[in-house]
Amino acid sequence: MGQPRPCTVQAEQTGSAAAGFLLPPRSCWFHGKITREQAERLLYPPETGLFLVRESTNYPGDYTLCVSCDGKVEHYRIIYHNGKLTIDEEEYFENLMQLVEHYTKDADGLCTRLIKPKLMEGTVAAQDEFSRSGWALNRKELKLIQTIGKGEFGDVMVGDYRGTKVAVKCIKNDATAQAFIAEASVMTQLRHNNLVQLLGVIVEERGSLYIVTEYMAKGSLVDYLRSRGRTVLGGDCLLKFSLDVCEAMEYLEANNFVHRDLAARNVLVSDDNIAKVSDFGLTKEASSIQDTAKLPVKWTSPEALREKRFSTKSDVWSYGILLWEIYSFGRVPYPRIPLKEVVPRVEKGYKMDAPDGCPPVVYDLMKQCWTLDPVVRPSFRMLREKLQHIRAKELYL
Repeated sequence: MGQPRPCTVQAEQTGSAAAGFLLPPRSCWFHGKITREQAERLLYPPETGLFLVRESTNYPGDYTLCVSCDGKVEHYRIIYHNGKLTIDEEEYFENLMQLVEHYTKDADGLCTRLIKPKLMEGTVAAQDEFSRSGWALNRKELKLIQTIGKGEFGDVMVGDYRGTKVAVKCIKNDATAQAFIAEASVMTQLRHNNLVQLLGVIVEERGSLYIVTEYMAKGSLVDYLRSRGRTVLGGDCLLKFSLDVCEAMEYLEANNFVHRDLAARNVLVSDDNIAKVSDFGLTKEASSIQDTAKLPVKWTSPEALREKRFSTKSDVWSYGILLWEIYSFGRVPYPRIPLKEVVPRVEKGYKMDAPDGCPPVVYDLMKQCWTLDPVVRPSFRMLREKLQHIRAKELYL
């Protein structure tokens, strides 16, 4: 614990035009409130495709993309419009990271595509903190074997590191990799038997990033539940998975971290049937939580959907949904209810029925998690104590 955290550019709110909109956290090409002249100095000597993003000085609340091209710097206003960002009012993006990702693939009207981010002063050295803190791995000793998943920003692969089977998140794009360094730096701080463990990080000079974690042989919990079903998995197994996840979340709660995307798809199962919470791409300190990213509606608490404000108690809501997934053997929540009707019904107090065969005492915990007032929801510590009590009674019987 207590490892240095690379790339610590904090998410910060801009002016009135962007009220409620926040930057992706720790995007190292974002330079905050600097002037046009300062940006041009930072992009000198000119190198075509070198870029940074700053807050607009002429239009408070908007942003400016500054790009070096053919010996001069072009400044593109990024407009905040109807909750989204655009440069040309043709392509719209949820956040700056998506916008930058788009223009790294195609110039699409800009003077050049974005090739290389101008990092915040000190971020190159900050990446070296992985080495100094013992988290850097040797790329030559990592063998990538096969792709097991594809995401918006990179692949997940099975690999071999010094004879150990590992999972590897591969972020190949230079600009995108800078933002994902935040994910790796979060993981260096978190160590618990029910969290997928970071083994190390590889940051290559040309910008590729590899986040290496322990390999979870049995895949995601939702697939595990669906493929085996009630004929294979007994109540003791379901309760064990529920406790595994709850203990991980109690640990995050105690360390003031919020996951924000807790769901059975983001829990992995090890070879020895231990459930471990994964996908820390959205995890961050509770004090800095607020975002406009696309949210998984059926798993997200009403106040998080309404106010874009997350907390441990919004994770508790999601945990209640995850409990329902576990005891329904991987069914999609709110069955037979159209997605657009879920939020209005939930805000009026609707709660899903108990899954078939779910013990009433477990269903009661789900309903406590789905209390509309977040203050009234139980803590993960309380949930863990209740689940342990249920398990002890079952073992005793």
